[in-house]
Amino acid sequence: MADIAKDLTAGTVGGAAQLVCGHPFDTIKVKLQSQPTPAPGQLPKYSGAMDAVKQTIAAEGPRGLYKGMGAPLATVAAFNAVLFTARGQMEALLRSEPGAPLSVNQQVVCGAGAGVAVSFLACPTELIKCRLQAQSALADSGSASGATKYGGPMDVARHVLRSEGGTRGLFKGLVPTLAREVPGNAVMFGVYEGFKMFLAGGQDTSSLGRGSLIAAGGLAGGSFWLSVYPTDVVKSVIQVDDYKNPKFSGSIDAFKKILASEGVKGLYKGFGPAMARSVPANAACFLAYEVTRSSLG
Repeated sequence: MADIAKDLTAGTVGGAAQLVCGHPFDTIKVKLQSQPTPAPGQLPKYSGAMDAVKQTIAAEGPRGLYKGMGAPLATVAAFNAVLFTARGQMEALLRSEPGAPLSVNQQVVCGAGAGVAVSFLACPTELIKCRLQAQSALADSGSASGATKYGGPMDVARHVLRSEGGTRGLFKGLVPTLAREVPGNAVMFGVYEGFKMFLAGGQDTSSLGRGSLIAAGGLAGGSFWLSVYPTDVVKSVIQVDDYKNPKFSGSIDAFKKILASEGVKGLYKGFGPAMARSVPANAACFLAYEVTRSSLG
């Protein structure tokens, strides 16, 4: 129980650090992912990441870059607590004896298990976040979903519960969420622990300094998105799709339609902001987690 409490606390602190550093990048990523495909001969709403930043600040002010942060901020403690606690419990199950170091392959398994656990919390949270982040990008699409205006996270939740199938509606996009979180976290934790071992010259990484932890965390975060980014695009478009007149019947249909209409590059919309966010945000997350965990003994 003591280890669980430490992972809960350290995961909470790490998640808060990650959110503060990374949310503006995430907002731009979602805007680029969810903007409607322009009609032939028409230009897209945003020509790129910097254009999305400029338009967002011009229309909504700097606060627009933090739109949708209420939902993940309200659940960041639970999300990262679940992620790091599930990983810690997986580690305990795989250890041959208490305190024994794990191999990189075992850390990959631990990351995958943690990914399953957090998916059920991440799905409704990200649906709310994506709706808020994407509504300005969808406003010119002429769709019903584009016309829906939300006043905040609770307004999104109430609308979905009332008009989109109740609780089930909050779990729209669960399949691509699982397809992102399970392999993504497997890769992230495997790279994180593997790179720490490389820097330490062995399995004992307890003597690594903060600079090494920052480097390992940044590399791990980048590896997460590099391995699963198209899945995240599919998740985003499904979660902001119109409930009454959907464009997509499911994950595979969304994947095929994006590929058919926009090519492979359509599956990487917003990739630049995602990568720009992942390195500093995950470096901050892992550093905050490790320092907090260490301070708790």
